[in-house]
Amino acid sequence: MKKFLAAIIIIAFTFSAYSPIVGAEEKGIKLTENARSAILIERDTGQVLYEKNGHEKLPPASMTKIMTMLLIMEAIDKGKLSWDEKIRTSEYAASMGGSQIFLEAGEEMTTDEMLRGIAIASGNDASVAMAERIAGSEEAFVEMMNSKVKELGLENTLFQNPTGLPDKNHYSTANDMAVMAKELLKYEKITKYTGQYEDYLRQNTDKKFWLVNTNKLVKFYPGVDGVKTGFTSEAKYCLTATAKKDNMRVIAVVFGAPTPKDRNAQITNMLDFAFSHYKTHPMYERNVALEKVDISKGSKKEVDAVTSEPISILTKKGENVDDVVKEIKVDDKVKAPVKKGDKVGIIVLKKDGKILSQSNLVAGQDSKEANWWQLFKRSMGSFTKVE
Repeated sequence: MKKFLAAIIIIAFTFSAYSPIVGAEEKGIKLTENARSAILIERDTGQVLYEKNGHEKLPPASMTKIMTMLLIMEAIDKGKLSWDEKIRTSEYAASMGGSQIFLEAGEEMTTDEMLRGIAIASGNDASVAMAERIAGSEEAFVEMMNSKVKELGLENTLFQNPTGLPDKNHYSTANDMAVMAKELLKYEKITKYTGQYEDYLRQNTDKKFWLVNTNKLVKFYPGVDGVKTGFTSEAKYCLTATAKKDNMRVIAVVFGAPTPKDRNAQITNMLDFAFSHYKTHPMYERNVALEKVDISKGSKKEVDAVTSEPISILTKKGENVDDVVKEIKVDDKVKAPVKKGDKVGIIVLKKDGKILSQSNLVAGQDSKEANWWQLFKRSMGSFTKVE
């Protein structure tokens, strides 16, 4: 059972009336003639602006590494992994074929260096090394990947490895890839890696290695700062791209383009369309405390309910919003233990009864189970409290 811990608030904007978003496909606009499937969404709201075969199951190739990077960023965010921790490369990780940064068995690199190798150069060896560090084995990491898929509510994705190397039961969709990228982009530091065009590893050694981003739009399209390319002979040329202009961030996905030129042209078409026709109105940044949540038998009696991602409202250009209703719903007493990042409620933005945006609120701090002494003092305090 849930309750409102905050009153419904009218958010006042000095803007004109809101009207529903109409996507490109509804207007008959074709942005991706030479793609097997494609989708275009606005990041904060998840609003679909264009879609072509968005739920068709297809091989994602190295776009798989979006999920790999997401689990790395989650581990860092939860304090289970640090940027400067040295990650040891196993013989198995060093044996990975395809794109690689040529790690040797026993070689150590920091999390920061490994992530650069994954995000910029699409290193399969670095991906497996990180998977083994986080989960203990590649197989256990794949279980984490598929568990996260279910947590995100994605029904048409199944992973068999953290790299995207071909496997008949390894598939995803344009829609699912966009959702995974949306989740990854909650972590603003990730674009420091995915948006970098070139870099070097092993700088001060005779094995200095040049990294060049496989996503050329990072260099040639203003505002593009991620996320991940993919290619195999079966998947053809794929790309999940993101770009930010002013306050608006969008995600564009293409599966199965015949050439890199086609792939980049179709992503460019979608980005141009989004920035020409839509506008984002930011409401909250990530990690903003909106309410308090009671924790039953917790070492902390309450924790902050914070935004889990940036929250915005999307309109067509020239149309803004006013009289938006904000509803904050947090769970009744949550039982300890609670970990930072656990879902504890939702925030909903509405206009005329129509949901414009809905996002999870999460715990801003940990609250372990209270020990017997803490519980005893609380019970004694309740007896001695003066009315």
